[in-house]
Amino acid sequence: MSVSRLHQADPEIAAAIDAELHRQNSHLELIASENFASLAVMEAQGSVMTNKYAEGLPGKRYYGGCEHVDKAELIAIDRAKRLFDAPHVNVQPHSGASANIAAFLATIKPGDTILGLRLDQGGHLTHGSAVNISGLYFNVEAYGVNVETGLIEMEEVRRQAVATQPKLIIAGASAYPRQLDFAAFRAIADEVGAILMVDMAHIAGLVAAGLHPTPIPHAQITTTTTHKTLRGPRGGMIFSDTEWATKIDKAVFPGSQGGPLMHVIAAKAVALGEALRPDFITYQRQVIANAQAMAETLISEGLSLVSGGTDNHLLLLDLRAQGLTGKLMEGVFGAAGLTVNKNAVPNDPQKPFVTSGIRIGTPAVTTRGMNEDDMRAIARGMAKLVREPESATVVEAVRKDMAELSHRHPLYPELQPATV
Repeated sequence: MSVSRLHQADPEIAAAIDAELHRQNSHLELIASENFASLAVMEAQGSVMTNKYAEGLPGKRYYGGCEHVDKAELIAIDRAKRLFDAPHVNVQPHSGASANIAAFLATIKPGDTILGLRLDQGGHLTHGSAVNISGLYFNVEAYGVNVETGLIEMEEVRRQAVATQPKLIIAGASAYPRQLDFAAFRAIADEVGAILMVDMAHIAGLVAAGLHPTPIPHAQITTTTTHKTLRGPRGGMIFSDTEWATKIDKAVFPGSQGGPLMHVIAAKAVALGEALRPDFITYQRQVIANAQAMAETLISEGLSLVSGGTDNHLLLLDLRAQGLTGKLMEGVFGAAGLTVNKNAVPNDPQKPFVTSGIRIGTPAVTTRGMNEDDMRAIARGMAKLVREPESATVVEAVRKDMAELSHRHPLYPELQPATV
């Protein structure tokens, strides 16, 4: 990937890109929803396919000249079907949020009731938040977690479903560190006559590797992003039963999107091809092992995790016992070279922009080749910062340790920033 033309044509943007490459290489990325795509994925995304309009589906376009982008999309579809053993997939959604909007459009009408996990207890903005289209256009009911255990209790989900009679039940989360019981969700949906939609954006890579139960046989509709644990370009996909295939395709186009981003679809195909290789399973096993090693170390250091640990790629650090906020510690961790995001914990007394928690994930650092020993070192550094968040000496000591760890595991060694 050459940036020489960009440096000549637009040095300001080139400098910003160089600075971001330097940041990614010098900091440890611990945001659970972020990962590093391969150079091949990024090359496809930066290809000439960015120039092509291709409204419609392969073989049924509203533009001429689509024979080559058709091939790329068909490859992406075939690989997604094989990877997830799915009868139908639409690879055109621009994002996970776009995929969810299309799923709503295909299944329910404005004013219908949806039942999803509360945003402040691990849910996602698009699962019924009052400030999102999902909350503005639909009547939202929510289930939560047991505030003592941090776990979703399926009997409570059933009670909520029976009481509220939703048309659509959403299973999925953005900050839930345990496995989801998709069969139980489907049984509840069937009992109340609802459609089950699963948003597996966070766990798609684990599902693809067979390390998390798959929702595909249970949910009529499953949405996902293509980055996060799947390690592809930023984008979305929708899987469905054959019964829903036509409605889903029409809900994507012309229902909620125009021309698909063919360069991104090509990059999705590359990432899906990578995920079909045996080493992808090895990678996902390490993601989970790293998360568990980090969780065990944080607990041994006297810190509290929501649900007491993790079954997947993420953990949620609860800072209430220390009297600290997520906003404060996001900044402290950042100053020490650890990139995280503040996140609400169940029954959080703080406002959403402040929070009492920190969400931590291992996909990106695992992509860099880090292992359990590295996670223990990171966790010990985090514990030091939580104990003394105002100590510049501690922040600097941890920063040096994390910088040395970053240096041992370089990101994109083939790419060198020219202006940093």
